[in-house]
Amino acid sequence: MTVRLLGLSILLLLSQSMSLQAAYADVEKTCVRIANKLSSVNLKECLDLQLTTSGSQSQRHSPLLIKEYPPLSRRKPQARILMLGGIHGDEYSSVSVMFKWMAILDRFHSGLFHWQIAPLANPDGLLQTRSQRTNANGVDLNRNFPNGHDADENLKYWENRTWRDPRRYPGKHPASEVETRWMMALIQDFKPDAIVSVHAPYGIVDFDGPRPPPTHLGPLHLHLLGTYPGSLGNFAGTQLDIPIVTVELPYAGIMPSNAEIRRIWIDLVRWLRSNIPRKEHG
Repeated sequence: MTVRLLGLSILLLLSQSMSLQAAYADVEKTCVRIANKLSSVNLKECLDLQLTTSGSQSQRHSPLLIKEYPPLSRRKPQARILMLGGIHGDEYSSVSVMFKWMAILDRFHSGLFHWQIAPLANPDGLLQTRSQRTNANGVDLNRNFPNGHDADENLKYWENRTWRDPRRYPGKHPASEVETRWMMALIQDFKPDAIVSVHAPYGIVDFDGPRPPPTHLGPLHLHLLGTYPGSLGNFAGTQLDIPIVTVELPYAGIMPSNAEIRRIWIDLVRWLRSNIPRKEHG
């Protein structure tokens, strides 16, 4: 009996080891693809961050990667912050800046916040020969979230207000896309007290939800763009009452300077510290 249990334990350990090796291989392959696509993110930089697979995949089976900066034993975090980059696959800078900010957190994570970061929510849009705003199904993920009261409003808005712009196609119905459902699951499971979403190229700060918005983040100043049916701002900020800061970088294909990246980050953390209080989570 003892020998049999020992054998089962060894098999379990081997299985776990093989699963970990497969997960690391998935991360490594994705880092290679990211480094080949983005000149501002090299392979070592991506691998050094020790991203992990979330257990979910995109439409084309790319792993949806995540990095968590958990609470530290010496300090109770003030709040939980979810950060999302690369929702639009042709906004290169929105992905690259996430890697720069994760590198800052790798050095200076103090435990002030519990961070969960998804640097590339739309890998199929970015990691192809010609990157595109939409996902593999041609759906704009930032118009695919549930609208709350009218399941048809996303399509109605697309047909009547965007003149069926294919770059803003919301999908046949809300949450039709696996990447959208994954982001919704992150929100549901992590229960963030605030969300930061990075886009380009408007060069402003947008905001949805409660709390006073940040007036500026580095060189970017507050300019409310409005709330669109199917957008993350509508879903999280309006329906779920979660403050959501949208950082709109000035250019999709050109990174801000290192000084600007640091200034945006410092101002963002300062605003979060002053405006996002701790909540009790079940």
